[in-house]
This record gives sequence, C-alpha cells and structure tokens, in this order.
Amino acid sequence: MTPMPDLAPASRRMAALLANVPDHRLTAPTPCADTSLGALLDHVNGLTLAFTWAATKNFPDGGSQPPSADASNLPPDWRARMPERLDALAAAWRSPDAWQGMTKAGGVDLPGADAGNVAMNELVVHGWDIARATGQPYEVGEEEIDSCLAFVAPAVEQSDGKGIPGLFGPAADVPADATALDRLIALTGRTPTWTPPA
Repeated sequence: MTPMPDLAPASRRMAALLANVPDHRLTAPTPCADTSLGALLDHVNGLTLAFTWAATKNFPDGGSQPPSADASNLPPDWRARMPERLDALAAAWRSPDAWQGMTKAGGVDLPGADAGNVAMNELVVHGWDIARATGQPYEVGEEEIDSCLAFVAPAVEQSDGKGIPGLFGPAADVPADATALDRLIALTGRTPTWTPPA
C-alpha cells in the first residue's frame, strides 16, 4: 500500500501564513483570478471543514457542499478558528480509515485516497496563493508535492492542459529548470512568477 502523506506540515504552514495576514490586505488580489485574499480565506476555511468531514466520513445534515469564496462570509474570529480547523484536518487524515473506501467532498463522491490528495493540493496550492499575495516565503516538502501531483497530473492530462472549470485554468508554461513547486503551480493554471500589482 502506498504510504499515506501527512497533511500536518501543510496545515501548520497554512496556519503560520494566516497569522501574518494583515487586515488591510484582505481586499488585495491573489493569483486566483477575480478572488480577493479575504474571499480566498473564506474558501480555505470552508474546504478545511469539508475535507475533515471527508476524512471522518461524518457529514452534517444536508451533506458536504462546495466551499464558497466570499469575503463577507469570513467569520470575525477566523484568526482563532482557522488554525484549530487546520489542526483537526491534519489529525483526521492521520487515520488509515480516512484513506480507505469512498467519501464525499464538496458534493462529489470520490475514493478516500483521492480525497486526501485533493486536500493536500488545496492546502499547498492555496498556501502558495496566500504567500504570494502577502509577500511571505514559501517552501514545500517533496512528499507534499508528490501527493498533489497524484491528483493534479492526471486531471490536467485528461483536460489536455486546457484547464478544468471550477478547479484550475489552462496549464502555464515553465522553463526546463523550474522547481517542482513551480511545475505544480503552473499545472494548476497559475503563473509561478506572479506578484501582487504595485
């Protein structure tokens, strides 16, 4: 059996990034087209909960809905609540049972192992988005990138690199000597050299 990747490093990194997001940056742009930093944080807050439910296979009444991306939905106590949710997410995916059988995330049925890799990808790629939008350094472990690519690479191949509506845009070009992280970011339709507008 393939070893289960550990979501804890990506969860902790995300929490550290959030701790350094100043309030005045919440309206700032991100590498996600037409998505402010506040809207992206709302999305991360929702997906953290959705993928914790996916791991435990314990869903609220009404099931798991796709996470929103609306800054007005960001709870006032997000600075305290989101790190706690990220810890719970990482803990839930430490259970071997999380990676077995079928589950749901955002209203979609998928195998547990796939859901775990999608959760990792959400943490790693949106962590990069937040780091870029706020000018914070960002480094990712090889195991995390491998887990992300297990989800992203086949999805991009199936779309012929043209992008998948609601997931990511057309794959961007990168130089031959691009880092593994830059390659992953480019596959998700982002420009690895993106910086906030002056």
